[in-house]
Order: sequence, then C-alpha cells, then structure tokens
Amino acid sequence: MATYVVQVTTGQGLAASTCSAISITLVGVQAESPKQRLDHQGKDFAPGSVDVYQVPCTRSLGPIVLIRLYKEPYSFFPSDSWLCDCVQVTSPEGATYHFPCYQWIEGYRTVELREGAAKTAADDAQHPLLLQHRQEELRARQEAYRWKEYLPGWPRCLDAESVDKLNSDIKYSMTKSTIFTLRTIKTELELKLKGFSLCAASWEKLDDIQKIFWCSRTPISEYVSEHWQEDAFFGYQFLNGVNPVLIRKCTELPENFPVTQEMVAGSLGKGTTLRDELKRGNIFLTDYRIMEGIPTTQLNGKQQYVAAPLCLLYLTPAGQIVPLAIQLSQRPGPDSPIFLPSDPEWDWTLAKIWVRLANFQVHEVNTHLLEAHFLCEVYCLATLRQLPMCHPAYKLLIPHTRYTLHINTLVRTNLIQPGGILDKASATGRHGMLKLLAKGMENVTYESLCLPDDLEARGVTSLPQYYYRDDGLRIWTAVESFVSGIIHLYYKRDAAVQDDSELQAWVAEIFAEGFLGRKSSGVPSTLQTMAELIKFLTMIIYCSSARHAAVNSGQFDFAAWMPNSPATLKAPPPTTKGTATLQSVLDTLPAVNATCALLSLLAVVSYEPGDLRPLGYYPDQHFTEEEPKQLIATFQACLAEISKEIRQRNKSLPISYPYLDPAEVQNSVSI
Repeated sequence: MATYVVQVTTGQGLAASTCSAISITLVGVQAESPKQRLDHQGKDFAPGSVDVYQVPCTRSLGPIVLIRLYKEPYSFFPSDSWLCDCVQVTSPEGATYHFPCYQWIEGYRTVELREGAAKTAADDAQHPLLLQHRQEELRARQEAYRWKEYLPGWPRCLDAESVDKLNSDIKYSMTKSTIFTLRTIKTELELKLKGFSLCAASWEKLDDIQKIFWCSRTPISEYVSEHWQEDAFFGYQFLNGVNPVLIRKCTELPENFPVTQEMVAGSLGKGTTLRDELKRGNIFLTDYRIMEGIPTTQLNGKQQYVAAPLCLLYLTPAGQIVPLAIQLSQRPGPDSPIFLPSDPEWDWTLAKIWVRLANFQVHEVNTHLLEAHFLCEVYCLATLRQLPMCHPAYKLLIPHTRYTLHINTLVRTNLIQPGGILDKASATGRHGMLKLLAKGMENVTYESLCLPDDLEARGVTSLPQYYYRDDGLRIWTAVESFVSGIIHLYYKRDAAVQDDSELQAWVAEIFAEGFLGRKSSGVPSTLQTMAELIKFLTMIIYCSSARHAAVNSGQFDFAAWMPNSPATLKAPPPTTKGTATLQSVLDTLPAVNATCALLSLLAVVSYEPGDLRPLGYYPDQHFTEEEPKQLIATFQACLAEISKEIRQRNKSLPISYPYLDPAEVQNSVSI
C-alpha cells in the first residue's frame, strides 16, 4: 500500500470556492491511482484555503506526471465555478510534485494538469501520453479562443460578443469590476451635478476648465494648467508626455516644410544658423502626415476639424527642446503659413494647440489603442492558442496577458461602437478613427516596438532629460536579462528553437493575425536563434507592461487641462497670421460637453482599478523549479533598484516622471 498526500490550494476571492464534488486521479509513469473523492467533514475548498488529503494506492505509481481533477454535482447544490490555484502531491518516497492550475473550473468537467516543470515538445518526445496531453490542451484552447476580423486592415482579435460571454479565466475579478464601475459612476455623476454634461456651448473663460474635476487634480495636472503655453513645456511633452515615441532627429528639412534661416534666426540666437544646427544634430521633427485625409464628424451639430501638421524643434544650449516652427498642413503655400515663436501670442498658441490635437489623435488611436492594446491582444491570443501550459514561453508570458482580453473586448463593444465616446468627443468620430488605425497598421514596424532599435532609428539616444528613454531602457534591459536567463535554461542551442513546432506556430500566428503577414513590418514569422527568441519575448513583455504604462497612465494628467490636449477643434485651422485672439481660441476649443465626455473617460482609464500586479510580481507560480525562481527573484531585485532610483530622481524634478516606475507599471494591459 502506498499513500500519497495531496494538497489543494483554492484561489482568493468571495466566489472562488465550490460546493461541487471534487475528485482526483494521480497518473504516474508506472500506473495511475483510482479516482478518489477529496472530502473532509465540513467545508472544503473555501477561498484562499489549503486543503490536505490522503490518496491510498495499492502500489507505487512512479514519478507523477499528470493529475485529473473531476468537478461533479453534489447533493442539491447548483453548478458553480471553482478557482483552483494549484495542487501539490507528495509521494511515499518523499518526492514533491507541483501542478499549477490558476484557472476557473466552470460547471461540471474534468481538468488534466501537467506536472509544473517547464517542458518543450522535444522534452516529451519519449512520452506519448504527455505529447497527447499537449495536443489536446491546444485543441481545446483553439476552440475556446477564436480569431475574428473586427475590420479590414486591423489586427485580428478575440471572437467575443461582450465581456459577459468571456471565460472566467480572462475576465476582471469582482474587485476590479466593482472599483471600475464605481469610479465610472462617480465621474459621470459629478459632471451631471455640475451641469456640464449637457452644455453644448463654448467655454466662456479658460479658468472655467478648472471646474471640471475639483477632486481629481494631480500635481502634474496642476503643473500642466500653469505651464501649458510655455514653449519649453510644449517641447518637454514630446519626450515625457503620453506620446514620447514620435520625435525624431532631423538632419535635412522636408521639401514640404520650407523653413528658412530668416524665420528662425531669432529663436536660434547669435553665432549659429539653422544649417549649423541641422549638422550638429540639434534639430528634431514631429510629422503628423498620417492625419492627412482622415475624415471628421459633427458634434452638437457643428463640423469638427483636424490637421496634419509638421513641427520643427530645437535642442537649446540649455538642454531644452523648444518649438522653432509649425506648419499646419503637409502642403506649403499662401494658405498654409509657417507659424513662429515670434508671432503674436495667440497665433503661436493656437498653432501649438493644433499640433497638440494631432498628437492626441495619433497617440490615442495608434500609439495607445493599436500598439499597446490591440497588438498586445494578438500576443495574448497566440500564446493561449499555440503554447501549452507547460511550455517555458507560456509560463514566461502568461502573467503579462492578465485581463487584456477583457479590457479590449470592452473597448470594442463599448468605447469604439457607434454612438460611443468617439462620436461624442473626438473630431474624427468613430469613422475617422477606424481609418486612422488602419493607416497606423500600414506603418507599424518591429523596429518601432523594440525600444533600443526605435531610439536609435529616431536619433534620440543622446537627448537630455528624456526620462521615457532612460527609464524604459532600464526596464528593457532588466526584462531582457530575465528572459535570457529563462530561455538559456530550456534551450541549449539555436536548433532547439528552430525545431520547436509549438514556438514556430506561435510566432507565425502573431505575424499572420497581428501584422497581417506584412513582411515590410520587419516582424519575424519564424525564429531561428535563441537571440531572436529572447528579443521577441522581451518586446512582448515590454510592450505589454512598461510601454503601455508610459502611454496610458499620464492621460488624465496631461489632458485634464483640455487646451493642452484637445480631442477636437470646432473651427478650421488658420490660413493667415495676425487674426487669433483669446476669444477665437475659446471659439475653436471643444464645447463643454465634448470636453467633459472625454475627461470623464480619462479620469477612469488612466488609473488601475484595484487588483493590481506590478511588473515582476508573479503570485501565480507557473515556474516550479528552483532555477527560474531564482531568476525571478533577481529580476524583482533589479526592478526594485530601478524604482528606487526613479523615485529619488523625481524628487529633484519640477515635474516628476513616474510612469515607468516599476512599482507603478502593471504586468499587463489591464485598463
């Protein structure tokens, strides 16, 4: 007689427990146990509990490779869901086997769990039972998580009608859902009580914009409202605002942007010329060509407008980035003047507002929704569909997929539906936004998603006070080191990567479904070396965590003062100089209700609503061996040091840059 000790851990949360009958079968390499009910007197499987049972067998089973958990009806209790975290089995010989689960077992069904050691298909080559388990697991997942085309030219996405139809494993927890809902209700109620939500008029005074959210102000939003007209702060935002990925070095002026030395001489100062500064690498450009031809909508019965500006920037001897010249269209001419800092105050201010409008559109649609949300959904879906739970890449990536499918389904079924926030607050409306994202898909590249490559390509590796770059590179390096350690544990040579059919199916699916098979994107469709695999995994983890935080978490901070980041403008771009006044600016800015509709959303989505898991925090122990656990501990220590350094630096800054503090960065795209 051999007796095995089984330890079952139930997840946290009020709804995590079950009243169903739970039984188990242990499958060893020599034999398997009879099915045995796991039952004590009193309540089993309470939330957060660790229940211990004995499973007697007539003989030793050998090393345990699989377990089967049976969830079946019990007495009169109705069908329910059970959050099983993990199962641990101790053999009579003292060997301990770990079986990660971390999933909801819904209704009545049987779940097979692999022993927790990470294994590639090659590692299971001599075990037909384990190979069969891998194949059956992936078939079930591919049935549960199907691709669909939301729109032509967009990345493919999860086939789901609403968040209510999602599997519990990918839905928000009750805590997160409750906090999210309450915060939404609070912001909407505040605006209704103040009478802003239904007011279609223009703002009468700039100071009135401060009245939108008395209780939601932040030190950064206050700084923005005080400094938004300053050229130095305008330039600062291209480095450390919510869209810090556009600015690039300009070594030769574009043909369609005829800025002359005479125009900018006063801004450059004595002893230098525009030609000199171009050669020295001190001139930079943001080009919003992608906005050309994007249709606009009507709000409150009035036509709205966008522009496709070019903005030339100068790195001053004092180390500040300031605007030199702005052209509000891609076609120079008498009706498209070049605005300069030497122009009258409101002419120059209005030109900068038009640039900020274009920046808002490109940021929200392409930098944020496309690159941070929808592409990360592709990585998530491919991981679920092509990598079994025991695969080392699955174990590495699964913490960085948490809640991504939920929030993106919510975006598609609410945010970007006809009549949604885009049709209430944005110049493009839904129709224009759909076209802008499709254009963004034509331009996104692997290089732009890999931070070190992107910085080098944009020529911004040596720009001073570029905290997004500095903090991002620290995190990228930490992630890359962690990923490299994991990969070298499980792959000893490049051929092992090439021969891993699951891995190759995974990257091929990302290329086909996410990047639509576009070779010009530079995204790999196969992986030939360990170095290529490490880089690809690093990109996915960085984009799913740090990059999303950088382009999401500051949205309310920088947009709460609406003139700094308008979503629409209701007068066309100026075609002459010398006509702008404070009143004409007020008449151009969004109406009160459009302003409030957008800010009520940003006040909710800029902050994580509870149930937080910062970067590197992995409470679900998918890796069970000691070596990866040690690598995780090293990774966490590195992130803690980065966090300490960032917080120390921020104490001395006039405006802090907290968005890439690892303690504030979420593991995944979850809001």
